[in-house]
Amino acid sequence: MLNENIVMEIGQQAIWVIIKTGAPTMLVALVIGLMISLLQALTQVQEMTLTFVPKILAMFLALVVAMPFMLATLIGFTEDLYARIGGLGPGL
Repeated sequence: MLNENIVMEIGQQAIWVIIKTGAPTMLVALVIGLMISLLQALTQVQEMTLTFVPKILAMFLALVVAMPFMLATLIGFTEDLYARIGGLGPGL
């Protein structure tokens, strides 16, 4: 029988995994966006492609660098989830 506490714990772990895997690219996008906004405010150049291209390149680079960490986090969560499923036994 599944306990609602187990379900809530798995849900909380899933949310933390989402935050941990998404944070590196989002933080890079935030920092690059702030730097470009500051540069645009100082130079008064309001070119739209100036904001998107550096952000995309920086996010891609951050994704490549953080991929081993992201993969390890997802594998750990999946293994924990499979272990929990295996521990439920034939009573399901």
